[in-house]
Amino acid sequence: MIVDREVAVIGAPLDLGAGRRGVDMGPSAVRVAGVGRRLGALGYDVSDLGNVPVAQPESLEDQGPADARYLPQIAATCEKLGELAGQALTGGKTPLVLGGDHSIATGTVAGVSRFFRETGEKIGLLWMDAHADMNTPESSPSGNVHGMPLACCIGAGPDVLARMFGFSPKVDAANVALVGIRDVDVLERGNVRNTGVRAFTMRDIDERGMRAVMDEAIAIASNGTAGIHLSLDMDFVDPEYAPGVGTPVRGGVTYREAHLAMELICDTGRMVSMEVVEVNPVIDEVNRTADLAVELILSAMGKKIL
Repeated sequence: MIVDREVAVIGAPLDLGAGRRGVDMGPSAVRVAGVGRRLGALGYDVSDLGNVPVAQPESLEDQGPADARYLPQIAATCEKLGELAGQALTGGKTPLVLGGDHSIATGTVAGVSRFFRETGEKIGLLWMDAHADMNTPESSPSGNVHGMPLACCIGAGPDVLARMFGFSPKVDAANVALVGIRDVDVLERGNVRNTGVRAFTMRDIDERGMRAVMDEAIAIASNGTAGIHLSLDMDFVDPEYAPGVGTPVRGGVTYREAHLAMELICDTGRMVSMEVVEVNPVIDEVNRTADLAVELILSAMGKKIL
């Protein structure tokens, strides 16, 4: 089942999973950049479902466990987000989630996975990121949950996230492709190697080219699946082009490489849901990163030059 021509925008202004504040304003920045209007110009029927409720750190008495800070509050937001994503799919709409830090992906993926699981199908996952996001509380040097969501999606993270909606994993590791990584924690490297997730580093992209890497990544996420969920962290792109992100890392993909990756995903016709995360307008340059985020959304959803 591939959903087409109707999009439900869902904001998830969560920054509890990150070490730096500001990505909670990401959904507003992407909306200000005209995501709804510009998708409408492509012929999509766009409905904006608003934002899921998020606890504010200033209102919380403590940060919770040191190895997974704000974990209960993050789980509560992700569960609500998963419900909304599933409802969008039930209504025949493609969920487009605007983050927030990357911990929100546990909610989006849980909701989308449950929708297809109820029809006896499964999803594949393309994770575009500078970081592997495969820490667990035992391996994380910071305790920031935005470094754990991919581990949760494949069943290796904290149970409250990994077993959301009562099942795990949300995605088979063999159907996960991690693209663009260039900053992986020491203990996290073992998590990546031992799970079966296929990781494509920036060296792979440099040596083989974006087209070859994406062809293989898409094949992995498509093999035996009903469709692909795209999780796009804007730090996938080099900070020269996307300076306003939660955790910038030099050496990322170029402007055109990012567009090509999205265009190749669009060409498959297999994307069933998408999220864009880690836009931080506090450190951005006149909403430049949010505007690029919208451009990449449009490329993934069907913008053509001719």
